[in-house]
Amino acid sequence: MRRQYDSVGNRVASWTAAIALAAGFAVPAAAGEPGRGIASVDGARISAADSEPHNWLAHGRTWSEQRFSPLDGVTRENVNQLGLAWAYETGTTRGLEATPLVIDGVMYATGTWSHVFALDAATGRELWHHDPKVPGATGRRACCDIVNRGVAVWKGRVYLGTLDGRLVALDAETGKPDWEVLTVDPDQDYTITGAPRVAKGLVFIGNGGGEFGVRGYFSAYDAATGELRWRFYTVPGDPSKPFEHPELEIAASTWSKDSFFEAGLGGTVWDSMAYDPELDLLYVGVGNSSVYNREIRSPGGGDNLFLASILAVKPDTGKLIWHYQTTPAEYWDYTATQHMILADLEIAGETRQVIMQAPKNGFFYLLDRKTGELLSAEKFVFSNWASHVDLETGRPVETGRASWADERAFVVPGPPGAHNWHPMSYSPRTGLVYIPTLDNAWAYYPKADFEYVKGAFNTGEDFSALGELLHWYVPYCTPAHLTAWNPVVQKQVWRVEHDHPINGGVLSTAGGLVFQGNGSGEFSAYDDRDGERLWRSKIGVGVMAPPVTYAIDGEQYVAVLAGIGGTPALNHIPLERANAGRILAYKLGGAAAMPEPPELVPGKVHAPIIEASAEVLAHGKERYVTLCARCHGFEAKGTGFLPDLRHSPRAVHDAWDAIVLKGAFANKGMAGFADLLDADDAHAIHAYVAEQAHHEPSWIDLTVGWARKNLCVPVSWVAD
Repeated sequence: MRRQYDSVGNRVASWTAAIALAAGFAVPAAAGEPGRGIASVDGARISAADSEPHNWLAHGRTWSEQRFSPLDGVTRENVNQLGLAWAYETGTTRGLEATPLVIDGVMYATGTWSHVFALDAATGRELWHHDPKVPGATGRRACCDIVNRGVAVWKGRVYLGTLDGRLVALDAETGKPDWEVLTVDPDQDYTITGAPRVAKGLVFIGNGGGEFGVRGYFSAYDAATGELRWRFYTVPGDPSKPFEHPELEIAASTWSKDSFFEAGLGGTVWDSMAYDPELDLLYVGVGNSSVYNREIRSPGGGDNLFLASILAVKPDTGKLIWHYQTTPAEYWDYTATQHMILADLEIAGETRQVIMQAPKNGFFYLLDRKTGELLSAEKFVFSNWASHVDLETGRPVETGRASWADERAFVVPGPPGAHNWHPMSYSPRTGLVYIPTLDNAWAYYPKADFEYVKGAFNTGEDFSALGELLHWYVPYCTPAHLTAWNPVVQKQVWRVEHDHPINGGVLSTAGGLVFQGNGSGEFSAYDDRDGERLWRSKIGVGVMAPPVTYAIDGEQYVAVLAGIGGTPALNHIPLERANAGRILAYKLGGAAAMPEPPELVPGKVHAPIIEASAEVLAHGKERYVTLCARCHGFEAKGTGFLPDLRHSPRAVHDAWDAIVLKGAFANKGMAGFADLLDADDAHAIHAYVAEQAHHEPSWIDLTVGWARKNLCVPVSWVAD
């Protein structure tokens, strides 16, 4: 559905909008370009981005997504003089993941609930702020927090993908909407958290929702009008209907005829894209399966294209030129939506045009970006699911130790992956790729009586059994680290270990520096040659987002969004201080005061004492773990990001059914669950939460709690 707006940003009602929704297309906008003198970015300008290194014009600075800046005003020698230039409070307490764009002195960044901020990049002064008014109930559909990774800018417009599935074009000068189009079926559990990309006058956007049973696709819209130009489905649909485009015939041949089409099959394109203007190819990373368990998803086998694949398509038409599947028959949430980098590397005495990716599965891939030929693939972290990639076939050789169709299996890496969405960076100065890497494992328990449930996680796992295991959870030693990787010889050059399981994205610069934040609330600069830490800023708020750098009036700035979130933070990584989101910009000699995040005040128990049988408590625990734990924490122990239900005010407990079933707090992000729960279920969950609230820890509980704080285990210990 396309909505038009009047001169002050109010929606203009139009009967054509209803027709557009039914047809799946947008209504053409009036002629003319807004803000012609503001953010006048086009293809020629992005292609020549190195000629204006003071700007950050596109998501990865350039179409190649290298996230390397030629600016060299901040160097190894003077980086210790960096100080805070300004701070902008976003007013949020959830995850911030955006890459800010900086164009001609204006910064464009996004926050939670898909808000957009335009700031004076020299001072942090707000120029405008756009709230797309995403319905709070949409938060239930977001697998991994209500985040957004940024905007695209093209010819005076700022393009935003909203959590509820809209693509919105804003006037770059005023922030007022020009047009918007609904890119998803609102009756399905789609979301958008990724940043749009723009090339050749087209806006490219994907979506998320694989765990909730949706069918993946990505689309191209006319940047001027919002008209849908083409759509590429990544997995086959209803077998009784014709294929939407020829490539699906190729995909369908790799799926069982008895595939679980009801579950959508997954394959969502929720993050990474890159564009090569010379080859005129758009590269798109495809996500995980739905359901994860391949014996349920595609009985009888098959590679299940185009899950966990890199696709190269023509941007004008969406025609597939080549594809490469990193994880055939994807089984472990091993998405290939992770950051992709384009570069020209000398390999065996020949300059090759390559695309590089370090996806969740733990292998670093080097492909010819013209043909899709696999050049090399090596492990960049420890893993147990595959021994190596066969360069003749291009396929991973599975070990069999990670099969969980019939019984529990400990799998390395786990769903967070060896590298998740956090962008990496390639420096042409050093020839190294700097990767935010992770060590983690996961226990997959098959659910014997699995049934697809619309609106719930549909992975095929038994979350009740997993919840029992997580009671004994002890953190992994050095779970997050920054890895410098030589892509030509496929070897680690150096590694910096962090003491927190949340990583930040990466920036490298011509000043010989690599910038990265981490979950401990530190933002640091490292020597790009050996990883020596040369500078750090104690923020007090964790960092996931990738930094950018820009210059104004000859002064170089380094900026980053601070505020962590995502699934691990929501359910099992406790906050030490309030997660007060902000945008921070540093420069040499900066002397602004760092905002102090508020202290977290321990909550009091207000839950009533509820008499319940063991059977009711067991049922409540099962329902809680399955539907509630991903946001409110396992064992009903909140982490500080969302309300700890044990400490909720008595008024919340008194209105329990109205909140849990009827959605009384939907505007706050807590949608009702009447479609999945009845009154008895809600009562059982309440009884379980109340029991946890009044639970007196045993000596075993105290011992496990001490171990969680003071001990760690190498991830290799749980590999078998």
